[in-house]
Amino acid sequence: MPLPIPTPRAVLFRLHWALGLTAGLVLALMGLTGALMSYEEAITAFANRDRLTVAVGERQALPPASLAARIDAQASGRRVNALTLSDDPGASVHVRFARDPETRARPPSVYANPYDGAVLGPVRLEAALATVRDLHRWLLIPGGAKGWGGTVTGACTLALIAFLATGLYLRWPKVHRWRIWLKPSLSRPGRPRWWSLHAVAGTWLAPVYLVIALTGLTWSYPAFKDGATWLLAGTTDAEKPGRAPGRKRMAEGQADASEPAALDRAWAAFRAGEGREAGLAILTLPEPDAKAIRIRWLPRGVDAPSARNEARYDAATGALLSAARAADTPLGRRILDNILEVHRGRFFGDVFALLFCLAALAMPGFAATGLVLYGLRRRAGARHRAGDPVARPPRGESLKRAL
Repeated sequence: MPLPIPTPRAVLFRLHWALGLTAGLVLALMGLTGALMSYEEAITAFANRDRLTVAVGERQALPPASLAARIDAQASGRRVNALTLSDDPGASVHVRFARDPETRARPPSVYANPYDGAVLGPVRLEAALATVRDLHRWLLIPGGAKGWGGTVTGACTLALIAFLATGLYLRWPKVHRWRIWLKPSLSRPGRPRWWSLHAVAGTWLAPVYLVIALTGLTWSYPAFKDGATWLLAGTTDAEKPGRAPGRKRMAEGQADASEPAALDRAWAAFRAGEGREAGLAILTLPEPDAKAIRIRWLPRGVDAPSARNEARYDAATGALLSAARAADTPLGRRILDNILEVHRGRFFGDVFALLFCLAALAMPGFAATGLVLYGLRRRAGARHRAGDPVARPPRGESLKRAL
């Protein structure tokens, strides 16, 4: 007697719960860590609130070169790599150090007083949040993004798309009403109640999960990133407009950007020109052989990373080499340049950031309700095989109940 051929619906149902028992558990962990990453900056600011402000008095802030030199003198061999400077006279400076040339590890960041260069202390929770990021991206498995951990998380991101596709197909109703799609039936007992909660919540959050999955794939698969770049910007990263000319212009410079006078000259030109309306600026200290100085900045009163602008200054003269404003950048390029902010929902504003965070927190809930449904289905199947007439559903209704 030949075995019955399962219907496409039955095959998709088995695929859905098989992925749920494997990739679903990893996605639950990625959801919890992703929720923490959604508000990483706010968590850091709260943990370091006593180091974010300094007494102002009648002092003048040190120029960047002098400030970096004083911090270097207290850093036991570490070298300042970037200074985050605010136009608020009472704000401290966030200091990032260059990576160790041998281990490539980055030393802990610190806060410093902009008026005398005194180090106020390390950035609390920086190492803990870095561990959360590594757990989210490659499950702390050795090898990083190029190891097995990156392979597993990339496959689970693909599984999330499969969850969305199979879940919507399996719950496709014969009669389309908004109540069926968007309102859970919590009054129904047993398995139908859990299924309704699982399916309706998944419908509500499907667009958010689709954005999270598609942006996450850009880190897992270079070919997917190249395709997304071509689709959104009409080019690849290697062909990004202005990249080659920028390198050429930097090579033509004659001065050493590591000289204190060059750094201060560029900073003065920035504050007098392009940075007049800057509220926060990240000044990257160049390497000795660099020929241009880069400053990324946010307008006053704006804290969205997607609004970040960039200016480059000639190391010899302090003249503006190039300026790129987020408002003048095409939407597709802005999305690509801020793919992490799109992934976290912050690209779309504070309301969407909260929604993405809640969606990430809901991932363990989907895993839990899926496991409950799986357990109830197995229990019902066991009773049915034992001959319990109560557990025997009408013909054709077993899969419908399971879904």
